[in-house]
Amino acid sequence: MKHKFRSYLGIFLFFILFMTLFTGQVCAAENQKVLVVDISDSITPVTDDIVSDAIAFAENDDYEALVITLNTPGGNLDETLSIMEQIASTDVPVIGYVYPEGTKAWSAGTLILISTDVAAMAPFTIIGSAQPVTVTASGSEPVEEDKIINAIVKRATENAKMHGRNETAAEEFITKNLNLDADTALEYGVIEYVASDIADLMSQLDGAEVKDKVLDTAGADITYYEPSLRLAFMGIISNPIVSSMLLLLGVYAIILGISNPGFGAELFGVIAIALGLIGTGFDVDIGALFLVIAGVILLVLEFQAPGFGIFGIAGLVCIIAGSILLVPTDFPNNYTPAEFQRTLIISVAAPTIIIGLFFVFIIYKVFEVRRKKPLFGELIGDMAVALEPIENGQNGYVLHRGQHWKARSSDIIEKDDKVTILEKDGVVLVVEKLKDESESENQTDDEQDQK
Repeated sequence: MKHKFRSYLGIFLFFILFMTLFTGQVCAAENQKVLVVDISDSITPVTDDIVSDAIAFAENDDYEALVITLNTPGGNLDETLSIMEQIASTDVPVIGYVYPEGTKAWSAGTLILISTDVAAMAPFTIIGSAQPVTVTASGSEPVEEDKIINAIVKRATENAKMHGRNETAAEEFITKNLNLDADTALEYGVIEYVASDIADLMSQLDGAEVKDKVLDTAGADITYYEPSLRLAFMGIISNPIVSSMLLLLGVYAIILGISNPGFGAELFGVIAIALGLIGTGFDVDIGALFLVIAGVILLVLEFQAPGFGIFGIAGLVCIIAGSILLVPTDFPNNYTPAEFQRTLIISVAAPTIIIGLFFVFIIYKVFEVRRKKPLFGELIGDMAVALEPIENGQNGYVLHRGQHWKARSSDIIEKDDKVTILEKDGVVLVVEKLKDESESENQTDDEQDQK
């Protein structure tokens, strides 16, 4: 009996141990995560912040790898070099992937791709044309200064060398504007993989050794990075077209406001120029602080001299925009979880919205009062009833619409006589005795007979 009990106990313990190990393996598999950040527009200062933000997320949340999908015509060189440095300095494997099919990663996008730990392209995509250009009044012109070209070439070839890629192609991307499709880039050793989508790329990457780490990406959970509200707003105004339009509109608005004061165009101009400068790379904190201070000044002006709400609305917009930009959500200097970011934004935006609603209520009341007819104007010609006798030139009281008014008259008025209000002298109504209806009728008949 004891022998059977020990046998059952051994089988039970073995079963528990097996389930524990199996469950642990399943949990480990379920915990595999890959973060995907999308660069699908020009490379701007905000792109640099977004990549930095995504890398910090991947580092702090223990992601297996970070995938940067590229679909870009290029962009700013300084931000491109910064992104390349961030990729090299992080311990998280960074995978560059030109995606989706039929897109491109030209210029700065190509330099970023050859600097990633793993380079991949979707079918029918193109990379190349990485010669730097400068924008002038007549358009864009290629940079041919040896000092700049040689520096960029050396940086690109060293990055290619570090990852075992074709150094000649890396140089010709810049010096000869070489362009390659996915299959040719794979054949020339510029990239390591051609994959139809992210899931296919993860399957091919499974087991690869990157940064002294064996990737376990087959079937990993794919998480798509979503920028914070601050970065999303910055992404809009940092678009070269948007920021240029803001600056242009701001200048013309100020000119219009100076030549035709009173419509608030100059206020719009100041706001537009501030946002345009931030979008072109001006220090965000200084620009945000300027917007907040300008907003407070405009609100004070509105309350001191209420007009049509132009100052108040402009001030409210300034404070909201500046407050969002001031929220400390940049990484890695101010790492905060996504939930805390939302809490910060809500804590900043909620009081601003409440103040804004209060301000709208005040403006509504001001307009309501301005539209309302003066009470004095409504009194003229109305009838009232004497509450007591009123002697000639003396004051007494009359009842008008349920209210007691002090009144005087040149007529002798008895109590309960009906009077007509002629005018208002301060708080005293000037009245006269209402003519009898019979007298009014006789006067009317006489007038008709005369006619």
